[in-house]
Amino acid sequence: MSVDIAVVDYGMGNLRSVSKAIEHVAPSATVVVTSSPDLIAEAGRVVFPGQGAARDCMREIDARGLREVIATAARSKPFLGICMGMQVLFEHSEEGDTACLGILPGNVQRFPHEAMRDERGNKLKVPHMGWNNVHQGAPHPLWSGIEDGERFYFVHSYFVQPTTPDLIAGFSHYPFPFTCAVASANIFAVQFHPEKSQNAGLTLLGNFVTWNPGEHASACDLSGAHCA
Repeated sequence: MSVDIAVVDYGMGNLRSVSKAIEHVAPSATVVVTSSPDLIAEAGRVVFPGQGAARDCMREIDARGLREVIATAARSKPFLGICMGMQVLFEHSEEGDTACLGILPGNVQRFPHEAMRDERGNKLKVPHMGWNNVHQGAPHPLWSGIEDGERFYFVHSYFVQPTTPDLIAGFSHYPFPFTCAVASANIFAVQFHPEKSQNAGLTLLGNFVTWNPGEHASACDLSGAHCA
């Protein structure tokens, strides 16, 4: 079976909506939702979505024998992380004091209770849920055709803090600026849900299925988890 795009299934996340959105923008592609390491390894592109808690996510990844194939895919082919699939690419999450995959340098922290006030002093809810503007931190092929400041749909209580600023591809505000997109070599990962973000999200997914990272090589060395 020839697989163009594998959507990683580790038992967490709205995988059907992700796969259907990809099928919509790439109707001729073979898209599979799979927990098979062999199919993920064979796929030309990998999408790594997810919802839920970091500790549960890492437990399921290991229980299904997916850690190695996810790490290999993230270093070798076009790779899109979504929501929890972005967070666990980093080294550590405050959620459950969880050691994550360590593919990218940095940590994941919860929105701090004391900072969750708007400009009028009104308390902001956590999780951060709903539409929010995304500002493009750096040019990238996956932003093609998407206006800076476009709105995307979020549902999350934690956010990533890369230790390498060069990783930051986009940020949003709630109420302070936080990283909501990262890019390194063949990895692009987002905190928001493109599959729930209407035209802007479909545009991003369409850009992913035609993206050739070799044409836009980064100075990052993922094997050492640092950038020059």
